[in-house]
Amino acid sequence: AGEVAELVELGLHHEQQHQELLLMDIKHVLSFNPLRPVYAPPPVRQPGSIPAESWVSFEGGLVEIGHRGEGFAYDNESPRHKTYVPPFRLAGRPVTCGAWLDFIRDGGYRTPTLWLSDGWAAVKSEAWEAPLYWNRDGEDWSLFTLGGQREIDPREPVCHVSYYEADAFARWVGARLPTEAEWEVAAGSVPIAGNFVGNGAYHPLPVREAPGLQQMFGDVWEWTMSAYAPYPGYRPPPGAVGEYN
Repeated sequence: AGEVAELVELGLHHEQQHQELLLMDIKHVLSFNPLRPVYAPPPVRQPGSIPAESWVSFEGGLVEIGHRGEGFAYDNESPRHKTYVPPFRLAGRPVTCGAWLDFIRDGGYRTPTLWLSDGWAAVKSEAWEAPLYWNRDGEDWSLFTLGGQREIDPREPVCHVSYYEADAFARWVGARLPTEAEWEVAAGSVPIAGNFVGNGAYHPLPVREAPGLQQMFGDVWEWTMSAYAPYPGYRPPPGAVGEYN
């Protein structure tokens, strides 16, 4: 019974991944419609200002990362293991659309020294000049969301940027992307709470003014500089489940 329950639970989470992918595909398809249709009405956006930039420091040291063994996890989140992390700082909030507009205006997409070589090749070959779903109208930018086409909200976390774009932006601000271990250490310091799809917000909500790390969960996927490689000691589960990741 335990094995069956674990398999059913994995299947449910797998279906949730499909639901996310369906929303991604629906958004992409609707973005090509000149009428810019609305999939779902967006929540009412409250007025406010962009919180000041802040950084949260972590001591690092010999830390443990990976699944703790309680509750559901995918096999690629295990095994829990020790790793050394030097002291580091992480930005207190995701990069905002307002900061990304500054990056664009400062020639971020026209400066090859900011980009990895493959990234710069993609900029040139794909004619990138802004994140996916952003559209220019003269000097103004708008973006397409599942709530339709609307103006850029500078308080929102930027989304739909590639690894190359995230890496170039980090270099532009004189920083770097965190490692996977750094991100896990930071995420482990805050409760698992955020703007998840169940609240009906199909687009990142504006950053809030609050101390510490904000919006670590929900809203947006986040890039790290680490390769997607198995943790030390990883062994695929037997059978078809072992082919999942």
